Amino acid sequence: MASYLDTYYTRTLRTFESRPPLSGAKEADVCIVGAGLAGITAALELLRRGRSVILLEAQRVSWGASGRNGGVVSPGYSTSFARIAQRAGIDDAKSIYRMSIEGVDIVASNIAQLDIRGAQQVHGVLRVSRHENAAEMRAYQSWMAQEFQYDLAFKSHEEVRESLVSSKYRQALYDGRAFHFHPLNYARALVAEIDRLGGQVFEDSEVVSFDSTSAIKRLKTVGGTVSARDVVFTCGGYTGGLVPELARSYLPISTYMLLTEPAKEQIATAIRTTASVGDSRRASDYYRLVDGGERILWGGMITTRTSEPDRLAEILRKRMADTYPQLSDLNVAIAWSGRMSYARHLMPLIGQLQTGVWYCMGFGGHGMNTTAIGGRLIAQGITGETDRYRMFAPFGLQWNGGPAGTAAVQLTYWYYQLMDFMRERAT
Repeated sequence: MASYLDTYYTRTLRTFESRPPLSGAKEADVCIVGAGLAGITAALELLRRGRSVILLEAQRVSWGASGRNGGVVSPGYSTSFARIAQRAGIDDAKSIYRMSIEGVDIVASNIAQLDIRGAQQVHGVLRVSRHENAAEMRAYQSWMAQEFQYDLAFKSHEEVRESLVSSKYRQALYDGRAFHFHPLNYARALVAEIDRLGGQVFEDSEVVSFDSTSAIKRLKTVGGTVSARDVVFTCGGYTGGLVPELARSYLPISTYMLLTEPAKEQIATAIRTTASVGDSRRASDYYRLVDGGERILWGGMITTRTSEPDRLAEILRKRMADTYPQLSDLNVAIAWSGRMSYARHLMPLIGQLQTGVWYCMGFGGHGMNTTAIGGRLIAQGITGETDRYRMFAPFGLQWNGGPAGTAAVQLTYWYYQLMDFMRERAT
């Protein structure tokens, strides 16, 4: 498996300070387990509300999916509004969707307030269709404007071809409020602000035991202990068996990315926009230009396997070349995988296990905005500011189905691939 230290984001970090592991006995109002973006955001939101916080990370800050993803920040969840409304009702579904927009604004606000230049924020996200879809896209555009006062721009087939020189694409919706960025530089900048506000962050500090039988919860690592009235688990796809209810509630899903070799002129024959691009297939590809257009960062595929498939780079390169034949000889510099956590209902897992024990995880493939709003909701719940986190109760800790559930997910993905293929052939 490719080392995390080989990924693009780590190679381009502005800073790379390490933090010591937990040592000795510590106390705080809140202990957060997992320093991905959900845990980091929750910690920052709590510190801004006057709580003392200890953040424990088994590896490094944003070591998992938070630090090696596509870097796209846009509204929505991993499932559709219609499915959200089926469980939550139409009114609550609208409130939940507004929270996803709030998540985008939280990230943008942090970048602006903390002047995170290393985040390399670039506005613009294109959602393209690989089949004729103009009527549906225009209806969605109208709905977003009417219900959420959120503006999207429709792009015709001709306009899409001006930006993306590919025979695969038809129409698109352009979101100028959404953006893409460098998630690991962003995460590390938030941790620097946590330090400044008096929070304590410990790396290489895997929690090996957890006692929640009293009002003061106790967590133990190899090197020390933490006592806290509130504990928040934000471990995502790397959650172990420490809390069985959480371990049984998600499916670990691997996704894959590549970075091309520099080839600015060749890339410009295919991709002529600075916007991030994602297609409308369930089994979609997503990509964007990086390093001033010198390279492409391309993601795609999901599997339920925990190891990287053989010939990962070649598999991804073929997906890129299928979309852009003019890039068929463009070489891959590196390729890597990251593990996400999906609940079976495809919605974030946000809530309270018992008094003082919280969870915020399971963001699937739409985590940049939802980790932000999830962290805020948990902080607001702990401080008693609001109980908005309760709106996610209809999407609870549903059993993942064990090995059969994992197999079902892989079969469902293959089914979606087949349906996508058939729909494109029919166009």
